[in-house]
Amino acid sequence: MTWDLKGKRALVTGGTKGIGKAICEELAALGAHVISVAREGADIEADLVTDRAKIVAAVGDAPLHVLVHNAGTNIRKPLVEYDDATWHRILDLDLTAAILLSRDLHPVLREAQGASVIHIGSVAGQLALPTGVAYAAAKAGLAQAARTLALEWARDQIRVNTVSPWYTRTPLAAPVLADPAKLAAIVARTPLGRVAEPREVATAVAFLAMPVASYITGQDLLVDGGMSIQGLGL
Repeated sequence: MTWDLKGKRALVTGGTKGIGKAICEELAALGAHVISVAREGADIEADLVTDRAKIVAAVGDAPLHVLVHNAGTNIRKPLVEYDDATWHRILDLDLTAAILLSRDLHPVLREAQGASVIHIGSVAGQLALPTGVAYAAAKAGLAQAARTLALEWARDQIRVNTVSPWYTRTPLAAPVLADPAKLAAIVARTPLGRVAEPREVATAVAFLAMPVASYITGQDLLVDGGMSIQGLGL
């Protein structure tokens, strides 16, 4: 078992910015051939990520050793302010596309004889946060899907895990982090006293992707600076 990804093929969705870009860089630095599927611009990868046929075609028939579901979005509103289209757009991109893409790529993941599928979840999938109920529901669903698929696909030597970050310096989080009062509240809630950098999430993903993590499956790794263990601060 090695601490590298030499000779491995990896697919990362939403890989052009933020955490996804850092994941691509980290996997490539470890020797992987990385396929990044994303689309720049206001549509936040939506049409490429939900058009699974294009992604499957880009991967081809060769074994796929690592699949990282990173593409996603959030719209921070109370539920009563969501219209149906917005709700479905978030759930389609953040949850449904990832699960169905895993299904479509199952043959090449099985062919790898030791593949790793990693969902990028969120602390919002475990704790109640004012981030938008659609996002929270999707991230909780991703983590549960990972547990179920880890059980279902163990016989195919496919591990499935989730990495769930807290606030990270990404374009998606920028509007929140730009508000001094909100940033102060986030930092105060975080024992390490700061937000995460994208690479700090990417290195957790890289560990789960490597052969050294071969006995880890069905887990949700929180990369949150200790936020989720914080009790009453006095």
